[in-house]
Amino acid sequence: MRIETIIPIESLTPRQIVAELDKYIVGQAKAKRAVAIALRNRYRRQQLSPELRDEILPKNILMIGPTGVGKTEIARRLAMLVRAPFIKVEATKFTEVGYVGRDVDSMVRDLTSIAVRMVEQEKIQEVRPKAQRRAYERLATLLLDKTERPKRGRRREVTPLEMLFQILHQDDDEEDESPAVEETPGEKADRRTRRRQIMEQLKSGARDKETIEIEVEESLTPFVQVFSPQGIEEMGLDADLMPPFGPRSRSKRVVTIAEAIDIYTQQEARKMIDRSAVVSEAVQRVEQTGIIFLDEIDKIAGSGRAVGPDVSREGVQRDLLPIIEGSTVTTKFGPVRTDHILFIAAGAFHTAKPSDLIPELQGRLPIRVELEPLGAEDFRRILTEPKNALTKQYQQLMATEGVQLEFTDDAVEEIARIAGEVNARTENIGARRLHTVMERLMEDLSFDAPDHAGERIVIDRAYVQAKLADVVKDTDLSRYIL
Repeated sequence: MRIETIIPIESLTPRQIVAELDKYIVGQAKAKRAVAIALRNRYRRQQLSPELRDEILPKNILMIGPTGVGKTEIARRLAMLVRAPFIKVEATKFTEVGYVGRDVDSMVRDLTSIAVRMVEQEKIQEVRPKAQRRAYERLATLLLDKTERPKRGRRREVTPLEMLFQILHQDDDEEDESPAVEETPGEKADRRTRRRQIMEQLKSGARDKETIEIEVEESLTPFVQVFSPQGIEEMGLDADLMPPFGPRSRSKRVVTIAEAIDIYTQQEARKMIDRSAVVSEAVQRVEQTGIIFLDEIDKIAGSGRAVGPDVSREGVQRDLLPIIEGSTVTTKFGPVRTDHILFIAAGAFHTAKPSDLIPELQGRLPIRVELEPLGAEDFRRILTEPKNALTKQYQQLMATEGVQLEFTDDAVEEIARIAGEVNARTENIGARRLHTVMERLMEDLSFDAPDHAGERIVIDRAYVQAKLADVVKDTDLSRYIL
C-alpha cells in the first residue's frame, strides 16, 4: 500500500516553507513557523504505518492579531504554496442549524468540490499530449470535410435520447437511403496527402488565426434547493457522474483554430479520464491532506449573554465542534471524514477574547499564535522587499503608459512614517493603510500618466510631503481620506 505516492503532500522543509512565505509577507515569524510545522507534520504522518497514522491527529492553529498584519495573506499564500485541497471561509457566513443561512458542513462540501476539480485538472494534464493528438485528428477531419464534398454518407452523432426516438419512430430510414460512395485508390491517396498537409499546418500553428464553426457539447449542471438533515441547501446535479444520460447542451460556435484545438483537447481529455477514480482520489486527498482556513472566528465569539445574536453565534461554535474534532459529512461525492483535516482559525479579537469562545472549541485549537502589530519599519519593508511590493506594482502600472517611475529611499521612509502616524491617530488597520496612502499619493500621477509618456518621474520625500502633509495634519480629514 503506497498511499504516499497517490496523495500529493508538501515536501518542503519547515525552513523552506518559511522562506517561501518570506517572499510575500514581512515579519510574523511565529505564525510562519507554526504553519510550517503543521504542514511538515502532514508529510511526517504520511510516512508512518497505517495503524499509527490514524492515531495522529492534526494540531489545529488559532492565529490572533489585529487587522492588516498578515493573517489572511498567510492563508492566501499558503493556498498557492501547498499541493493540497485548501479553502478559506468566513466564520460569519455560517448560522446555527435551524436559522436561515449556510450550515458549517458546507465548507467540507466546498473543499471536496475544490479537490475534485484539482485532481481532474491534474489527470487532464497527464493525458493532454494524447488528447491533443486526438484533437488534431478530429479538427483535420473537420477541415478536410469542409474543403471537399464528402463522398461517404456520414452519420451525425446523436445523444442517447435522440437514438431512442429514432428507434421508436424509424427516423433513420433517410440515412439508410443514401449509401456510402466507394472511393478509388487514387482518391484515397489524395485525401491522405491533404489530411497530412492539414495536420502539419495545425501543429505548426500556421492556421491558428483562421475561424471555423464547431459544435460544442457542454454539460448542464443545474442547482436545486433541497431539504437536507442540516437544513436547506443548494445541491448540484453532477452530470459527469451519470453518463451518458446526463443533461447536455449542444451549440455551434465560431472560434479560431487555436481555440478549437484547445476545446477539442479538453473534450478528448475528459473522455480519457476515469471520473469515478478522480472522485475517489479527491475524497482521499480531502480526508488526508485537506486544509480549512476559518477566518473572522472572533466574530462568532459570544460575550457571555444568551440573548440576541449571541444565541446563533454559540450555536455556530457548537456546530463547528464535531467538524473540527472529526465526523463524517455527506457530500454529493460521497461521505467525507474530517478527522485529519487541518483547521487554521484566525481573528482580530478586538472586542472579544479567545476565552470568549466556548471551552470545547478552545480545546480543539491547541496551538495559539499571536501576530504582532506593524510599525513604520515594517511598512518600509513591506513597500520594498516582497515580490509583490506596492512600489513595484505602481512602477509596472506606470510602465504600461510609458512612464519610468522611481521611488527614492527617503520617499519610502516618509510613506511608511505617514502610514504609521495615521494608524496611531485613527483606527489601526495595519498594512491596509499603505493602500490608502499610496492611492492618495499617486492619484494625480495616475490621472495624468498618458500625458507623460516617455518621461522619467522620481518621487522623493518632498513630493510625498507636498501631496500628503496637509491631509495628515488634519485629523478629521485623515479619518475620511486616509
